[in-house]
Amino acid sequence: MPSGDENAVPPAAVGLRSSPRPFTVCREDDPVPPALAGAVAALGNFDGVHRGHRTLIEAVRAEAGPRPAVVLTFEPHPRAFFAPNQPMFRLTGPSAKETVFARLGLDGLIVRRFDAELAGTSAQDFVEGWLRDRLGLSGVVIGHDFHFGRGREGSPGTLAALCAEAGLTCRIVPAVSADPGDAPISSSAIRAALASGDVARANALLGYRWFVLAQVRHGDKRGRTLGYPTANLALESCGLAHGIYAVRVRLADGSLHDGVASYGRRPTFDDGAPLLEVHLFDFKGDLYGQEVAVELLAYLRGEERFSSAEALVTQMDVDSARARAAIQADRVPSMLG
Repeated sequence: MPSGDENAVPPAAVGLRSSPRPFTVCREDDPVPPALAGAVAALGNFDGVHRGHRTLIEAVRAEAGPRPAVVLTFEPHPRAFFAPNQPMFRLTGPSAKETVFARLGLDGLIVRRFDAELAGTSAQDFVEGWLRDRLGLSGVVIGHDFHFGRGREGSPGTLAALCAEAGLTCRIVPAVSADPGDAPISSSAIRAALASGDVARANALLGYRWFVLAQVRHGDKRGRTLGYPTANLALESCGLAHGIYAVRVRLADGSLHDGVASYGRRPTFDDGAPLLEVHLFDFKGDLYGQEVAVELLAYLRGEERFSSAEALVTQMDVDSARARAAIQADRVPSMLG
């Protein structure tokens, strides 16, 4: 059993469900497969697939009944399409979304390209031409703030009216707050929490441990000489606070391993481009080229510059002990298995 597995939260405690149908992903220009014909779809970008999004997913499952329950989302993110030169801190990239949606018991995921054609589509053409005719949906579920169509001309009320004319069902889900009186749960609030190092707050809003997927790359191999070999991951446009974290890692073979990670510029050595450097406890092996998933359990401290490598190693010993304790105590659900 991988280190720490005895603390994993069982799926029933996380609200995860299974579907009698296999999870099907329909990407970009692929035709909708027969298995997803007549589906009811939750619409949106779902960055983070947080607790508010989960309410939409529960609603689409209930609304679908015997019909397939799916999510319809778009790539690239519309914000990236309209402002390609402005980096965006995405909580969940396409692969991470697929991981989470599959765990939530949906029947499928439909991804469509967000391009000039879609951006210029009127609200009516989006409903009749896209949702009904191209995708063959029988109904949709949206959040209270969903807008669509050319210039965001379509509101939730507009969508409900157009769906009724087009013969589609439409269900609008109200906002979800973390606690009574709080602002609605949002991807922006989660980004802000991660940017400040508040992993506990971010994970509470998500409803699971935030994770990233990336390929292990070659580094300078300095960690080996310090007794802390690391798997190095470059994260695109990541707004995570620089510092030290307790983590759990899923390798390509599906095994789970506990560890400690540093995200930042390595001020003691080179002040280079930000990297996520992950040290796995009690692990030996070659990870180069593997795509791994790293989930954050706790923020331990900020990034620091040390006077010597020896001083850094002493602190790393302390960090490792604190990470092990944080992992042992953590009870937040995981989407990695």
